[in-house]
Amino acid sequence: MLSIRAWWLVTAPTDLRCGMDRLLLQVRVVLGRDPAEGEAYVFGNRAGTRIKLLCCDRHGVWLAVRRLQQGRFVWPRAGEAAWTLSAEQFGWLCAGVDWQRLSIGPITHARAG
Repeated sequence: MLSIRAWWLVTAPTDLRCGMDRLLLQVRVVLGRDPAEGEAYVFGNRAGTRIKLLCCDRHGVWLAVRRLQQGRFVWPRAGEAAWTLSAEQFGWLCAGVDWQRLSIGPITHARAG
């Protein structure tokens, strides 16, 4: 069973036609880090209607896709390479809710590098 301890949201739009190998490369290039067990990485398309979630565990990699039938996912403005999210914030993001307004406490920004 997946046990996620860290959630990373990649802010730059991503071509979601790519598979897990290219997304793993994105984690290394954009975030400047190696994908790690217990971490999840969220990528969004330019239109804001789809996300892909890449999760790593000790046995391999999971890839999930979510598409909204109406509306758009609330995405932070570009400027930072990634944001860290709590599990609760990720749940709000998946529901299409403005998770940035509902968040309690600071949201951590991460710079590539």
